[in-house]
Formats: sequence, C-alpha cells, structure tokens
Amino acid sequence: MASVLEVSHLARSYRTNLSWRKYWILRDLTFSVEQGEIFGFIGPNGAGKTTTIKLIMDLVRPDSGDIRIFGERHRNVTVKKRIGFLPENPYFYDYLTAEEFLDFYARLFGFPRAIRRSRIDTLLERVGLANRRDRQLRKFSKGMLQRLGLAQALINEPELVILDEPMSGLDPVGRREVRDIILSLKAAGKTVFFSTHILSDTELICDRVGILNKGELRAVGRVSDLLGARVTHWEVAFSGLAPDSLPGLSRVVSREGREVLGVCQDEEEMHVLVRAILERGGSLQSVVPQRERLEDIFLREIQR
Repeated sequence: MASVLEVSHLARSYRTNLSWRKYWILRDLTFSVEQGEIFGFIGPNGAGKTTTIKLIMDLVRPDSGDIRIFGERHRNVTVKKRIGFLPENPYFYDYLTAEEFLDFYARLFGFPRAIRRSRIDTLLERVGLANRRDRQLRKFSKGMLQRLGLAQALINEPELVILDEPMSGLDPVGRREVRDIILSLKAAGKTVFFSTHILSDTELICDRVGILNKGELRAVGRVSDLLGARVTHWEVAFSGLAPDSLPGLSRVVSREGREVLGVCQDEEEMHVLVRAILERGGSLQSVVPQRERLEDIFLREIQR
C-alpha cells in the first residue's frame, strides 16, 4: 500500500536564552502513514507530538530529516492544498455564525460562491450542525466547536487529514461524536493522522499507532498486532469445586454459588489449574487468555 506521509530521521532542538546548549525535542523520528488508514500518534504531554505536526505542516523547520507527502516535499504548495489541518487550539471568531466561519475559510481557498455554499451545506450536515448554522460561535459548546473545527479542516476536500488532539477536553459524548466523524473519513477513503493521549479512543478507531516519548518513537505497528502480542493473565471459569485448595489459582475474581471465575498469572499456572479441576471432578467452563490493552503497552514503553 502506498505511503501518504513519510517522515525520515526527523530531528528538532531548541536553545534557551541562557545557554547555547541544545535541548532535543525530537530525535531520529522515522515512520510512515499508509493510504486510507487511521494512524494514532500517542504519547504523554511534552513527548513531541505537536512539534512533529508543526514540522509536517511546515510551521517550523527541522534540524535535520525529511518529510514527504504524496511522494513530494512537504513544502510544496500543491501538496498543502491536499491536506486538511485542525490544530490543538484553533481560534474561533465568537461573533461569526457557523456558516460565516466556514465561508471565511472557503474564501481563503478561492472557491466560487456556488461551491462554497454546497460544501458548507454538506459539511454542516456531516458534523451534525446543520440546524446550528446561523448561531454565533460564542454560544457553541466545546464539542460543537470541535466538530465545527473538523468541518473547517475538510472544507478543501483533503485527501490527508491531520488533527492535533481532536478529543482533548471533550466529554464522553463529544469524544464519541469526533470518533464517528473520523471513522466516516476513513469510510470515504481519506487518510487520517491524529495525535492524542486518550488511549481508549485510539484503541477503538486506529489501524496503526506510533508511541512517542521524550522525542523518540518507542513502538509503531498495527493495533491488532500490538494488542495480540502478549497475554497478561488467564481467566478460568469452573464449578463444582472449592477454589481454596486448587493449585495454580492466583486469585478469585467472582464467586456465585458453585460457579467460580479465577485468575492464573501465566500459562503454566493455567495448565496446573485446569488439570486439577478435571482430575478432581470439577466442571471446566472456559479458559480465556487476557491480552494487553493499549494502555498497558503505552505505560511499558514510556517507562523503559
């Protein structure tokens, strides 16, 4: 599959006013984003996510490295016209209406009036704000503003959509609305690259993720591969036996009547427990491996 975004050996540093010493924000950052996928760029605050996005968007210059978008240098104006961008803290003009706000950005792209009206109608419907088109933005909630920001990022019908912390500060309903919009972009054939520190959202919608910490990429891969790589423990359900005397059982999660759900810390303990249940005449109901969540992988990678 073709790569839409290629970042190669990217580095960025800064110096304070009091010292000539370099402080590295990013070191030798290399990754790619494939066409039609949702790529989650995750890391703690201060990891370098926003700096990476600023470099991709040509808002700041790197110390070294290369960025290619659609196979071209990222500074190419024709390339930039194919990108939609929502920064972490977009500015909304309080006394503009939703329609006026989108029309302002559509004018910046030079679209004629007929095309502007058509795209604004389509986008307001897409983000669920069609019935709020004439309301001033100062009356919008945080979630409504974020959806309007997404509409602004899509005004030029981009092929690549770059979002910096699109779920930040939203309540669960607002986060779900933004997730649904991102999934609809993928369904429409768009490529989405977004940064976040909200791991549950990433696990739900991303095809691949990159884990960034202290300016270095600690892990990158398909979510399904990362989550399927390691079993943290085994859950064994059985009945007909008292759990207290069974070998291999680390702890009991729940107990209802004769039914018991227990935990084994590793595969060896699981086999010992299953053998004991069967040999002592108990009823084995299920044995389920519990794999790592994205949060477990994230915490392990940033702590090493």
